[in-house]
Amino acid sequence: MKSKKRWKYRARATHERWLVSYADFITLLFAFFVVMYSTAQVDRKKVTQLSAAIQVAFQQMGAYPGGVEQLRATGQLPAPVANNTLPASAPNTKPPAPAENKIPSARQPPESTPKNPALNELQSDLEKALAAEITRGEVALRQGPDGLVVSLREVGFFDSGSAGIKPGAQPAFSRMAGILLQGNYRIRVEGHTDNLPIHNSQFTSNWELSTARSTEMIRMLITKYNFSPEMLSAAGYAEYHPIADNQTDAGRALNRRVDVVVLAQSAPAAHAKPSPGKPFSQP
Repeated sequence: MKSKKRWKYRARATHERWLVSYADFITLLFAFFVVMYSTAQVDRKKVTQLSAAIQVAFQQMGAYPGGVEQLRATGQLPAPVANNTLPASAPNTKPPAPAENKIPSARQPPESTPKNPALNELQSDLEKALAAEITRGEVALRQGPDGLVVSLREVGFFDSGSAGIKPGAQPAFSRMAGILLQGNYRIRVEGHTDNLPIHNSQFTSNWELSTARSTEMIRMLITKYNFSPEMLSAAGYAEYHPIADNQTDAGRALNRRVDVVVLAQSAPAAHAKPSPGKPFSQP
């Protein structure tokens, strides 16, 4: 009688045991990032208070003389929350700059500046005398905070890159000078350019060109039209006080100008009369 063979189950070797360790690793990694995410969700109100406290402390020690409001304006300090217990801003420890350190200049458009009644008649006379140049866009008049501004644009009065007045513009300049000489005015001549760099045999920067144009006009007012030197001043602003957009040709053309600013404040009586024959001295 044949003996029956017994079949024994033999477990086969598997190569997928790494999946258990991988699953454990993924679980631990997920738990790690959950913990990291939960710790990152801090109280923003407390962070704002802490940041404000640090900025106020440094500002009081003089590290930030501009004040907390300036830091918020530049984005360095977040805006305060409604229930912030800290003060919104610390007192500014830096005194305001004295007014005499600022260079006065009429920069505001005419619609935002009320006209000065004392200069209305002068403006009317100049508009009549320079009507042709105003129509051609070579001259513009407006009243600013400092007084009446007569803009002599480069297109009518100067060659490109030159400080001398065009011969064809001399009649218009003479009419303007004759009217200004009749009154007791202080006059500031301001040179302006566009933002295109200049480099020629005469000038290496827009600063030099703008200053040369204003001083050349001062020289003419003194030597040719007998203006009193005590009544005059010159300034050069290069491209840094534009009245139009320097990104367009039309805007740059408007920015290339010399502004004759008739100051609203009257001159002292001692300087009322011009003193003819006074020499012009180059700086």
